[in-house]
Amino acid sequence: MQKKYEGIIKQAAAEHKLERDEIITLLSCDGPALEFLFAAADQVRKTFMGDAVHLRGLIEFSSYCQRNCTYCGLRENNKTLSRYRLDAEEILTIARAAVPLGYKTVVLQSGEDSYYSAEMIAVITCRLKEELSLAVTLSLGERAKEDYRLWREAGADRYLLKHETSDAELYGALHPDMDWGNRKKSLYTLRELGYQVGSGCMVGLPGQTLTSLAADLLLFKELDVEMAGIGPFIPNPNTPLASAQRGTVELTLKMIAIARLLMPQTHLPATTALGSIDSKGRQKALVAGANVVMPNITPNKYRRLYEIYPNKICLDDNPAHCRNCIGGIISSLGRTVAESAGHSPKEQFTLGLG
Repeated sequence: MQKKYEGIIKQAAAEHKLERDEIITLLSCDGPALEFLFAAADQVRKTFMGDAVHLRGLIEFSSYCQRNCTYCGLRENNKTLSRYRLDAEEILTIARAAVPLGYKTVVLQSGEDSYYSAEMIAVITCRLKEELSLAVTLSLGERAKEDYRLWREAGADRYLLKHETSDAELYGALHPDMDWGNRKKSLYTLRELGYQVGSGCMVGLPGQTLTSLAADLLLFKELDVEMAGIGPFIPNPNTPLASAQRGTVELTLKMIAIARLLMPQTHLPATTALGSIDSKGRQKALVAGANVVMPNITPNKYRRLYEIYPNKICLDDNPAHCRNCIGGIISSLGRTVAESAGHSPKEQFTLGLG
């Protein structure tokens, strides 16, 4: 059995292809085969992406959301959460403070909050580009194609829209006011408009199977994403899934490692969620194929109010401390903090589309 696992892993590392059944097999491996999987993924990461770890400064600028996703603490029906919104000047002030800390990218993330018009986001994006020369990733959920187009024209480089699960039935159960087909269509629209596209999934959702997890990985491959965020499901006590079991570190790491074998030039973050359920979670991800970390640079007074899931790490750390801490983690692994903005190494983006 060990030789069977190793054969699949070696072939995937060489060809970057796996069939659904082969992915399911690897998601079931343990012991020496699991260590072999992680080592192979780490080697592919080193070969194609190098030893530099890219930092993305995360600004969570609004905790308002009009959706009611059953797993998310920001859901509209969660009346226990104190909400906040940051204006353009507050966002720019946070970003300005991030530049001396070495950040080359900021990620603007919020709930699906229609208070922010397309024009407001476009102005903020343009100022981040022109005044601070930052790469800009937007993560604002589903919006109209014309909104996406306006933001791309304003200079947005990347857009992160996690698909969460590719199982249409499960997606419908988790997102009572959303449509799986529209989610997938939005991802292809972002691709059409020239964004570096990020998607993502949760591992360990109630009702999720290894088959649906394999489908998530194949969807990343189909979309040819520039970033894939893979993190464990963590139940929030103020949601309908409060009593559900959380996802595991091991299965999440398997997903990251297999993603690296399939997509050697895709950025894979060591997620905050993984670090929140395992004190060494981000380190483990960085030696299983990951090459990105997204420290939170949102002011402390707001961080606790952006509670997608409970017990998130680094809630009381200021941005400078977070930067030093993650820098130490990266150095301890024999890696370096990237000095570039970390655009996609794929040819079409290095030639000037972002």
